[in-house]
Parts: sequence; structure tokens; C-alpha cells
Amino acid sequence: MQENIRAINEKIEQESAFVDRLTAEVGKVIVGQKTMVERIMLGLLCNGHVLLEGVPGLAKTLAIRTLADSVDADFKRIQFTPDLLPADLVGTMIYNQRSGEFTAKKGPVFTNFVLADEINRAPAKVQSALLESMQERQVTLGDTTHDLPDPFIVLATQNPIEQEGTYPLPEAQVDRFMLKVKVGYPTKDDEREIMRRMVSPKPPTASKVVSTEDIRRARSLVHEIYVDKLINEYILDIVFATRDPEDYKLADMADKIEYGASPRASIYLNLASRAHAFLRHRGYVTPEDVKAVAMDVLRHRVILTYEAEAEELSSEDLIQQILDQLASP
Repeated sequence: MQENIRAINEKIEQESAFVDRLTAEVGKVIVGQKTMVERIMLGLLCNGHVLLEGVPGLAKTLAIRTLADSVDADFKRIQFTPDLLPADLVGTMIYNQRSGEFTAKKGPVFTNFVLADEINRAPAKVQSALLESMQERQVTLGDTTHDLPDPFIVLATQNPIEQEGTYPLPEAQVDRFMLKVKVGYPTKDDEREIMRRMVSPKPPTASKVVSTEDIRRARSLVHEIYVDKLINEYILDIVFATRDPEDYKLADMADKIEYGASPRASIYLNLASRAHAFLRHRGYVTPEDVKAVAMDVLRHRVILTYEAEAEELSSEDLIQQILDQLASP
């Protein structure tokens, strides 16, 4: 077993070399915000969608655009608005007068990177149209189903401040996002560097340094990363503690959680932990990998009760309590 782990570790160390090139290229444009950039890369490696939440001006859109520029892949930006229609997203059937037939006019969702900007500004029918694309990675136009390109990843942004004219994402769609990342303000040193770069006559841009083939190969390698039985049990304990806190000596949380995390949380915690290890050129998962990604995987999957909201508690508070309480392997 030790020899197998050592062999996997050496393989991952070699094959993950492109991560440094990609990080360096993105770093030419994006100053700081390492967690946000890393989480987008986690989504890319795990074939999972990412929801970024933060106030305007924190480079959410720029980070997504820069990463797409660094990967030799197609990119489309869709600005979500209240008057957007499903056809504006997935496409529609067009009647051809010459042939007398309907032909498919594919929408902007047929691309590798979809930036869904301010996703909560679109009505439910548009959000449901995106749902099939996210979950099934296919779109049905008329009576024909069209496969989406590989890789296909939805990177969505939403503004937590202004709620006027917005449509909260239903839990079923939020659960489709592998990660929900909260983006904070940069440090003073980072903002000084941002100001210096962005006021220059030629702001920096990223070049293509990674191919889609590199991404596909990395995805298959992520599944080879070793996860010990104890780590898997630790992941299950974290998820089950959100459902039955009394079983984990967290009885005071029982009336705070309405619904615990779904089985997708266990799957994504396992996958994201592997990808987190991959980004660190490691062929095995440690408890620190699990803790590092737990908040982003769980924060949108733990639904609070009115009692918790009345006490001004957040899902992050309860998740942190679980991580502090549970003994790591």
C-alpha cells in the first residue's frame, strides 16, 4: 500500500506541474484573492459549478474571464436580467423557409466556460433552463437533445447587497453548485498593487498556457488520489452532523438546522479534497484538505431554522462549530 501511495504521489507531482503555470498566468492579472482563484480551479478540476458571492468590484468577473483566457477554451458571458428568456440562454428552433424545416439555433450556453453574471436577477423559468445544462450537461431543443462541450462549467456571480429586482435561487439549483464561495475585500497591500496595475495605459492580460486536454487529464488523475478510510469516515461524520447533531454531542444545534446537507455534500467534499491535494502536488488527502474546502461545499447546503435566524446565526457559524467539535483523523 505504501508503495502504491508513493507511486501515485510521484505521478501527481509530475502531472500537476501545469497548475503552477496556470496560477502564475492568472496572477499577472488578479492580485490577491488566492482563495477565490483556487476555488474556481477546484471546480474546473472536479467538473463542478461554482457560485461566487460578493459585493461589486471584487474582480469576480475578471477572475473568471482571466482563467478562461489562460485555458485554451471557449468562453461566454451572459448578463442575467429580469427580461431574459430561456431561449436567450439555451437557444431555440428557427424555421427555414427554403427547406421548410426547423433547425436548431444554439444559445451561448454551448461553450466551455459560462459566466452567469448576477444569476439571481433572472426569473425562475430562466434558472430552470440553466438547471438541465448544469446537471445533465445537455440541452433539449425541440425533440432533439444536444450534448454540451467538454469541459463545461458554470461560474455564476451574485451580489448579496441589493435584493431589489432579484429572484432568490431555489434550493434545488443552489445544490447543483459544487462550491459557494464568499469573496471578501483585498488587503491594503493588494489594493495598492491593484491600483498600480489598473491605472496603467495597458492593463495586464493573460495568455493561453493550458489546453483543455490538460484539464481532462487532470480530472481523471484527481480520481486516482488516495483517500484513506478514516478520511472518508471523517467526511461522513461532518455531513451527518449537519443532519443529526445530537449524535455528535451537538444537541444545542438541533433546533438551529432545518435541513442538513444532501448526499451531494459527501460526494463533493471527497472530490474537492482530492482536487485540493492535487493543487498542492500531493497524491493523498489529509484532514486539512477536507477542512479547507468544507465551508465552501457546505455553506449553501445547510438550511437554518427561524430560531437560528432570530439569533443572527449563519450556516458558517454552525459548520465551524461542527469542524471544531469533531476530532480529525
